[in-house]
Amino acid sequence: MQLNFAPFPTITTERLVLRMLTDKDAVPLSLLRSNEEVNKYIDRPKQTTVPGAVAFIDNILKRINNNESMYWAITLKESDVLIGTICLWNIVAAQELAEIGYELHPGFHNNGLMTEAVSAVTEWGMRTIGLKTIVALLNEENVQSVKVLFKNNFKLATDNDEFSVRDLEGTIVYFLK
Repeated sequence: MQLNFAPFPTITTERLVLRMLTDKDAVPLSLLRSNEEVNKYIDRPKQTTVPGAVAFIDNILKRINNNESMYWAITLKESDVLIGTICLWNIVAAQELAEIGYELHPGFHNNGLMTEAVSAVTEWGMRTIGLKTIVALLNEENVQSVKVLFKNNFKLATDNDEFSVRDLEGTIVYFLK
């Protein structure tokens, strides 16, 4: 695997630009990460302050510089304002595996934007850094996310798959190989 994330790759799709986070994203990021609907299925502390969002961005940029994870701001082509994020993290180089995570402001749901972003990031991960498997762990009630994964050819892990997670109640695992 090729874990060298410099220079940072900007990914352009039909409607989106996936780019590096910057401090100018602190306000929209704090709004996104504090949104009730966005956090409905995610077990994490809410990011409710702009200084907290700046600290989060600094931490993400350190992880990228250390080639530990990739994290993109999602913007529409016609606007550079952050509407969501997507990442590849929990990278296990020996297994050529990473976990994908994503979030999108509810005002942009049901337009196929996250399906488009997931497609671009999974293709980048497999072609550019040599991932063989990408997994997604999600709450079993998150039907919208399941739809995004199915549209991107992810499969539900079963008891026979190496990615089955039994110790996280309510969590299901999808994978792409």
